[in-house]
Amino acid sequence: GVYGDSARFTQMLEDQTTIAKAIDQISDLAGKKDAKSANQLNRWVAAKEDHASKIQKIIAEYFLTQRIKSSSDKYDSLLKGAHSVMVAAMKCKQGVVAKSADFLKSAIEGFQMVYEK
Repeated sequence: GVYGDSARFTQMLEDQTTIAKAIDQISDLAGKKDAKSANQLNRWVAAKEDHASKIQKIIAEYFLTQRIKSSSDKYDSLLKGAHSVMVAAMKCKQGVVAKSADFLKSAIEGFQMVYEK
């Protein structure tokens, strides 16, 4: 097939940006009591979890099943990098700490650096 590795990294970083924005919006809306704010809060939570799931899907279904080969000299470091991204995305799904989104970005960039070497 046709593979677009850089497009996948770009997509994951865009998803991470959305997650970071969602975490900020959730924090801003959390103390408000009106129905509109509650609705928006729920939508941002759903968006955050959706984008984290998209990142996990790219790692699992694109990189782990199609691109990372056990014959690679970098196999161990690639697996560690992919795992780091998946765990960071999981932490973003589970919480609303802004640092988790920062850690996710670092994990994606770190994985990309190892992958593209």
